[in-house]
Amino acid sequence: MDSAILPSTLMLTILLLVGQFFFIRASTKDRTETAQLTSKQLEAILLPQLKEYFQARSYRVAAVDPGQNQVTFEGFVRPSLFLAVFLTLLSTVGTLCLALVLSQLFPNIGALSLGLLLLAPLSGLFYWRKAGRLEKVLLRVEPTSSNETFSSRITVVAHRDEIIQLREALQLEDI
Repeated sequence: MDSAILPSTLMLTILLLVGQFFFIRASTKDRTETAQLTSKQLEAILLPQLKEYFQARSYRVAAVDPGQNQVTFEGFVRPSLFLAVFLTLLSTVGTLCLALVLSQLFPNIGALSLGLLLLAPLSGLFYWRKAGRLEKVLLRVEPTSSNETFSSRITVVAHRDEIIQLREALQLEDI
């Protein structure tokens, strides 16, 4: 085989593994955002709906601050079994590629390079340990009025997926 092919293939494989490393690390990243939403409902009607919504999603009321009109909900977010298996599969394929390239570059250690496959399950284990965590949702509801119409302004600090679900479930609009 041409002498430039194997080193360049090794370099591409290493780049693949670097990208894979950052992908696995990003799977556990905190994606908390703040959103300003509005509802056409009054505060007195909206607050029980919000409480019911979060309790249905396995959150519990952790703290209430009547001075700031703020409620804090807590809930444990479980890691996804599918994602843990998927990340392990990706790691297996990536390390298999590296092992094959190393076995071509260094034929005398060919079988030993397959030992790298034993590291693949560590990515699923890493995800499983880091992704399961206690999530907090901070919620503040304030009444607003303009031109004889009453509405409520909601400030939510939560995971971005939770904000999207809340917006869709209660037909809330962005400010």
